[in-house]
Amino acid sequence: MIRLGEYQYLELLDYVLTHGDERVDRTGVGTRSIFGSMLRFDLSDGNVPVLTTKRVYWKTAVKEMLWFLTGETNIQTLLRSNVTIWTDWPLARYRNATGEQVTQKDFEQRIINDDAFAQQWGDLGPVYGKQWRRWAGPDGKQYDQIAGLIETLKLNPTSRRMLFHGWNVADIGDMALPPCHMVYQYHVTSQNRLNCLLYQRSADLLLGAPFNFVGASALQLMIAQQTGLSPGELVWVGGDVHLYRNHFDQARQQLEREPQHPPQMKLVRHPGSIDEYHIDDFVLENYASHPAIRAEVAV
Repeated sequence: MIRLGEYQYLELLDYVLTHGDERVDRTGVGTRSIFGSMLRFDLSDGNVPVLTTKRVYWKTAVKEMLWFLTGETNIQTLLRSNVTIWTDWPLARYRNATGEQVTQKDFEQRIINDDAFAQQWGDLGPVYGKQWRRWAGPDGKQYDQIAGLIETLKLNPTSRRMLFHGWNVADIGDMALPPCHMVYQYHVTSQNRLNCLLYQRSADLLLGAPFNFVGASALQLMIAQQTGLSPGELVWVGGDVHLYRNHFDQARQQLEREPQHPPQMKLVRHPGSIDEYHIDDFVLENYASHPAIRAEVAV
């Protein structure tokens, strides 16, 4: 039997936990890892892959995606929207540079209140948004990959070149974290359905991937609306798919839970451009989940 929806994710979680290769990773935490996996989610019926076997804070994931689309790279905007998922990297840099063991809460509050401090310590380098919206070419021009994608979807929807990516080799060394979800490719069917294939080179299966499913789905809904298409499939492809050693117990806990019916995500407004969406434009209906599962991010 072909497993669909969240069951695919749980089977992958179980496989990595039981068969993953034991590895020493960049963070020093250690992982169990497999190489190469694919999940397929059908968005055409309104359902979205917001996991139900644990509470996923979907608004945080959508806010992050909206932040990427602005082209910004400073966490100040995120923190002012109560999104703290990117704080670990600049906080670690600040502590290492100054020796001050400031708490995360105090560091975040200072970023929010002090623009000069935020400019110095809150920037992540040329991460996702910079590459998506302001890729620097050798000709000195900046290239907006998102605008180019939308234009091609409207004018030449059978193109095989409808993609954007964030792996700018020249900028990798200046990034707080090189892009994990690095390539998004789009495809339009003869029924005018918009499909997306997301390639993720590195997938933190317990914490990261569930957020990436939500962000990619929200982006697919926005792009479909802007181009007069309807959502189709979201195809997620993972390269190094792993569980951190300090996530094993949480994964076992999640595997004991039975998935609920998937929720539906809707856009309640049709903005004039991809740049005009806000979090209030997104509504998630019929979301019933098991309780949240807490786990530490490996930095």
